[in-house]
Amino acid sequence: MAINWRVAWRKAHRWGAALVAVPFLLVIVTGLLLQLKKEIAWVQPPAAKGTGSAPVVGLDAILAAAKSVPEAEVTGWADVDRIDLQPGRGLAKVLAKNRWEVQVDLGTGAVLRSAYRRSDLIEALHDGSWFHDRAKLWVFLPAGVVVLGLWFTGAYLFILPIAVRRRQRRGMKG
Repeated sequence: MAINWRVAWRKAHRWGAALVAVPFLLVIVTGLLLQLKKEIAWVQPPAAKGTGSAPVVGLDAILAAAKSVPEAEVTGWADVDRIDLQPGRGLAKVLAKNRWEVQVDLGTGAVLRSAYRRSDLIEALHDGSWFHDRAKLWVFLPAGVVVLGLWFTGAYLFILPIAVRRRQRRGMKG
């Protein structure tokens, strides 16, 4: 019994699409949000501009500024996930463990802006690590491989009718 490759490609394409529908939808939506994170304050707070171009205040002043924002729930260094120093902007972004961002002026030590930062959560959803570290390799990586296969089967299914029509036209002329 010969395999009908047209039918096999269509079935593979259909089942592959069904298999990765949910993880791929999540990757698409979160990817779009991450593409726009600098334009949408809900995703990531816009960066303020501090005074000066070289840090004047030290880490103690930056920690004190972060502690002054109750929503950040910073009582010490253990509550700080990371600090993003941007000397060119005169800014230090303190990211608390609860995802609250406090932007501190590196010239004065004053709080310039504070807001909840969702971009890290969205990134963890995007790569699957939010669910479990192994979800990245056991769900999202295979979904990416299947999507690559969908691209090839989709290209084949797109080109196939064009090739058949050309062959039929050549047959009529000859």
